[in-house]
Amino acid sequence: MDKSTYSSIDEYINSFPVLTQDRLSELRNLIKNLVPEAKEKISYQMSAFTLNGMLLYFAGYAKHIGFYPGASTIMAFMDELTTYKTSKGTVQFPLNQPLPMELITRMILFRVDENQSKKKK
Repeated sequence: MDKSTYSSIDEYINSFPVLTQDRLSELRNLIKNLVPEAKEKISYQMSAFTLNGMLLYFAGYAKHIGFYPGASTIMAFMDELTTYKTSKGTVQFPLNQPLPMELITRMILFRVDENQSKKKK
């Protein structure tokens, strides 16, 4: 991956090897289908989606996809993330395994609910 400045998520995804591109595209398409009103952007040189503020980030690495839904989401799903490497607001999905789409779907919807409730306050 080249550390240049990306102007779009397409440009970002296309900078990776094919397997990583496939996983990133799969994740991007899931987010777009679940949250069509969310806006795409590049932030911190990663793919990002916003909806009432920052929704989540995702990024490609040599051996995993980094998914950044925030600390509250990681805490809420911790029992289901035990087989993955996690940190405060991040989970790593290994490239040599299919993405856990059902789990990711629930995590995304959790974040959407969080951001929508921010809007109501």
